[in-house]
Amino acid sequence: MSNGERAGDPEAPEGTYEGEAEETIADDEPGESLVELLLAQREPASPPPLAARVDGVVVGRIAGFEPDGSPRVTFSGAPAAGFPARSTTPLSPDDEGREVALLFESGDPHRPIVMGKMVSPLAPASGDAATEAAADGKRVEISAEQEIVLRCGDSSITLTRAGKILIRGAYVLSRSSGVNRIQGGSVEIN
Repeated sequence: MSNGERAGDPEAPEGTYEGEAEETIADDEPGESLVELLLAQREPASPPPLAARVDGVVVGRIAGFEPDGSPRVTFSGAPAAGFPARSTTPLSPDDEGREVALLFESGDPHRPIVMGKMVSPLAPASGDAATEAAADGKRVEISAEQEIVLRCGDSSITLTRAGKILIRGAYVLSRSSGVNRIQGGSVEIN
């Protein structure tokens, strides 16, 4: 048919021609409204798909723990629930949300391995007691809120918050090339 002939469609309105009917239908359909366009822009972009292979260290977070105690980790591009992981370092529920260094078995992003916890010398990790250690080459200082224990086998030295120093061992020797002074409010021997 040419533009001058009527369309053979019995439902086509009278006076329409081939080609014109299609334009009429197209004009009757509403286009995307401004609201639809704005809503489309507000939808969050879908995360990029996981890479087929991951090489090198990736920083992730502990997302939670499985009933058997194994961690679930998440990282950039992974789902929020994360993936079950194996670990080379002890982890506890207190570590949930903590940053960790991840490697991937055979480069597979679905098989993460926690290599260690990320630490910051300026801020203790959540759940950790305030313990500090400082060394400047001349002096080493270790501080804790409750007590410090140095232990080796059956021997130990304990410093408590109350000011007690407890030295325990199977054999204790005190030797001095100068004065060996014992001073106290009272001194008990045996």
